[in-house]
Amino acid sequence: MKMKTMKNIFLLSTLFSIISFGASAQITDEVLDRRPQTTAPVASEAVKKGNWLVGASIGNIGHNFKSETFTFDVGPRAGYFISDNAVIGAEAQLGLSIYDGGESWRYGLVPFVRYYFPEGAAPTHRWFGEAVLGLAGSSEEDSEGDAFFSRVYGLRAGYAHFVASNVALEGTVNLIRSSANIETGNAETGLSLAVGLQIYLPGRNN
Repeated sequence: MKMKTMKNIFLLSTLFSIISFGASAQITDEVLDRRPQTTAPVASEAVKKGNWLVGASIGNIGHNFKSETFTFDVGPRAGYFISDNAVIGAEAQLGLSIYDGGESWRYGLVPFVRYYFPEGAAPTHRWFGEAVLGLAGSSEEDSEGDAFFSRVYGLRAGYAHFVASNVALEGTVNLIRSSANIETGNAETGLSLAVGLQIYLPGRNN
């Protein structure tokens, strides 16, 4: 009788463990399904001929406590895939510096050519290179030295990580030469970092 009771207890414990494990696995699967999407295997589809690229990049955000200067730059852009992996487009450059006693604005329109490298490509990300050439200027409050239509040119190297079927987060390293900044008065070559969000829109035939 005692042996039979022990056997029943063992069977009940085993059954309870199996049920608990199954319920736990189901809950775990449901939690995983509800996680925010952080990657999508669509990179090759996004960079096809006929698609459109729309988005913006943000860079040079900061506050200098010594000079009490706040800076902010944003670059909305749009482009068209003339072939697989190759985009031509234009970017509007907008920037603002606020300092004690005034403010200055930076502006420009910069056409660009971008190429996504097949080498090192993966379903969820692509590396790319970009060349820019355009015009830019700046204006400062109570200043007569505003720089209009100065040349801007340079190169960018970047990484696009797809977080949804047509959305990618980007990071770029920029090497840009410009004489548009009236704060310096001379042409300057600068190295900077930027992050952006790009939307890849399918073309009519894609």
